[in-house]
Amino acid sequence: MLLKGLRVVEMSTWIAAPGCAMIMAEWGADVVKVESPDGGDAIRRFYPDTPESPGNPIFSMENRGKRGAALDIYQPEGRAALLALLKRADVFITNLRPRALERTQLDYASLKDELPRLIYAVVTGFGLVGDDADRPAFDLTGFWTRSGIAASTIPPDQEPFTCRPGFGDHVTALATLSGVLAALHERQTTGRGRMVEASLLRTGVYALGWDASIHLRYGEATTAQPRADRPSAISGYFRTADDRYVCVAPRGPGCFPAVMRGLGLAHILDDPEYGPPPWGDLEKTRRVRAMVDVAFARLTLDEAGAMLTAGDLIWAPMATLEEVAIDPQARAAGCFVVTPDHYGGAFEAPATPIRFPALDIEPRAPAPKLGQHTREVLAEAGLEAAAIDALAPGDG
Repeated sequence: MLLKGLRVVEMSTWIAAPGCAMIMAEWGADVVKVESPDGGDAIRRFYPDTPESPGNPIFSMENRGKRGAALDIYQPEGRAALLALLKRADVFITNLRPRALERTQLDYASLKDELPRLIYAVVTGFGLVGDDADRPAFDLTGFWTRSGIAASTIPPDQEPFTCRPGFGDHVTALATLSGVLAALHERQTTGRGRMVEASLLRTGVYALGWDASIHLRYGEATTAQPRADRPSAISGYFRTADDRYVCVAPRGPGCFPAVMRGLGLAHILDDPEYGPPPWGDLEKTRRVRAMVDVAFARLTLDEAGAMLTAGDLIWAPMATLEEVAIDPQARAAGCFVVTPDHYGGAFEAPATPIRFPALDIEPRAPAPKLGQHTREVLAEAGLEAAAIDALAPGDG
């Protein structure tokens, strides 16, 4: 496996930081997830894992393939046990807020001299410095709303809507992973670890890089507009006869005539009133778009797709999750994996986003039960039996 032999300790909750560690586990790393004994990761409360309903899909998505330990890091014995795990680790991933890390002396400044080879990755909402460094955040607030993505995406004539849960977190998980892998590569030369800092805010601004770069250079950018004000008559979503939507994304001057011919509107191309776009006349664009709307409304989604494919247009149906789950192309692209549960069964889940051809990567184990491997990982870290008994009196 790609990361075989790499030891990772993850002490985080929710999605962005655990998601980064999950991908590392799936790629072969030995990942130990450290949770509070008092309930553990908050996501455990969603769709609880029981024999009647095995496999919490959300918790499993972010934590499959890991081992689990329960430690109270706010107690001296718990912190000492975590430190023992970190002494054997290559990577530490956390999303505890900066003040909590400082209070427990688990911040980078407190650990870097004692653990000079450790790659220390911290995920925050808004970064490690500045007035809002300790402010709590979800991707809805840090990634979607404050970064400018929401304002750039939601047309001004619509009531603001939220992103789907975990949407920006998963982008941030990938950003964190890239930083961790870069730091590991550097350590091969220097022998020293370093801090890797990721935030929802910074990742969101990067994800919005097209619009953000234009604004930073010129002071303005074209973001979401009401449909009637958009400058292209063939760009965006069109409703079909079977009450579906097709998305068209023109990429060059040849796309307009291809769509006009495919929709039976070739006469537009010969009409001197229009000529080739862009016209610089919004009313003219609206008139053509109205004709395009009517033409698409005469076609079923299958008919519209066949027409757009024949014209070599960039397009896609607006698919539901039910359709994605059975989409032959999604299956061929490897979008899903089978995840084992704790009861001898298995269920499907989204795959990690990268495929390595000729390398079979599947989840190796279900997400751990709370504290399931506490005794095991503490013994590996060299703790005496009496100390392990005090920290994990039960079987986990």
